[in-house]
Amino acid sequence: MLKTVDSSQLRVGMSIHELDCGWMEHPFVRSRFVITSEDEIRRIRQAGIRGVTIDCARGLDVADAPTVEEAAAITEAEVTAIAAKPVAPLRTTVAEEYHHAMAIRRQAAGLVKTVMQDARLGKAVELDRVAPVVENVTASILRNAGALLGLSVIKNKDDYTFLHSVSVCTLLVAFCRSRGMDADTIYQAGIGGLLHDTGKALIPDHILNKPGRLTDEEFAIVRRHPKDGYDILCRTGGISDIALDITLHHHERRDGSGYPDRQGEDAISELAQMAAIVDVYDAITADRCYHKGMPPAEALRKLYEWSKFHFNPALTQAFMRCVGIYPVGTLVLLESGRLAVVVEPHETSLLTPKVNVFYSTKSQTYIKPEMVDLARGLGFGGGDKIVRHESPDKWQVDPTRFLALAV
Repeated sequence: MLKTVDSSQLRVGMSIHELDCGWMEHPFVRSRFVITSEDEIRRIRQAGIRGVTIDCARGLDVADAPTVEEAAAITEAEVTAIAAKPVAPLRTTVAEEYHHAMAIRRQAAGLVKTVMQDARLGKAVELDRVAPVVENVTASILRNAGALLGLSVIKNKDDYTFLHSVSVCTLLVAFCRSRGMDADTIYQAGIGGLLHDTGKALIPDHILNKPGRLTDEEFAIVRRHPKDGYDILCRTGGISDIALDITLHHHERRDGSGYPDRQGEDAISELAQMAAIVDVYDAITADRCYHKGMPPAEALRKLYEWSKFHFNPALTQAFMRCVGIYPVGTLVLLESGRLAVVVEPHETSLLTPKVNVFYSTKSQTYIKPEMVDLARGLGFGGGDKIVRHESPDKWQVDPTRFLALAV
């Protein structure tokens, strides 16, 4: 039996089935092992890991700990209870904005690649080339956030570093806008999001793209990238304090387990905390050479669990309201047995977005795409309900193909 426990409950003799943490965060070669010493427990706690799955059939039990299924049910109930806030009215449909968003994304990824190359050569970042890209991202978010946000889940493994920066910029701009921040703050946050990983330009490729777990020495090099990026951007004329703060502190954690300064919650700025949430969300939804990305809906539930220790819970819930419990681009299974891709959030209800239906699980065939508004009744373009989110790999479908078909 698998159970979920807090790391404070670990004892020698327990069998670790999974360490509940983000990518590259735990200090062990394997994720499954029997604890043989107090030193192993200490290392788990020092890494900031709180949630642990133990295998009671292979090691000691914790009698009152919930099973994995029970813990997941508790999280799901709490997530779905998060109240929705009205979203801003859309100026265009996803279909109308989709191709603009694709062009903006390509432009932004190309710029980040150039910035990284220049940084490796010791050149300063040319802010006048960055500004128009962030302005384009912001304009697209204002027209219809779903198009760029839906594209954020698509990443080529070889270009991950560049596309991740674009996604963080996009998500952070949308997050700031949903919280009613002023235009200049949103713009500066977008600059910070796009340039937050500039320091990775100084990480050797064999470490940055290593398919296996990093050694302690390699991890120490990776942990230098926020400070390296900060130093590079300090040489850039006109860079704002907001962008510098996001770059330096997007890996800090509320419980003081982050880096480079191990700041606690009170010391981390609001925008840096928001950037940390966005950065982790995008990282864990991406396929990498050393791990498979989570579906967006599952990633949000992980963020919610981690917010008890690592992230500001109120900000995490605000981010969930921003992107929706089922973010744009999420594959969902409906009660009718059909698969659909989420294309637009409902104005007030996170559980009833607009979806584009395109596949029948009963016949295991594609069907004619159909827009369904889950907030409306049968006969009024609705009449179905989300059962759960699904993995595209399970059904071997690409839901993002049907975003551009939404009307």
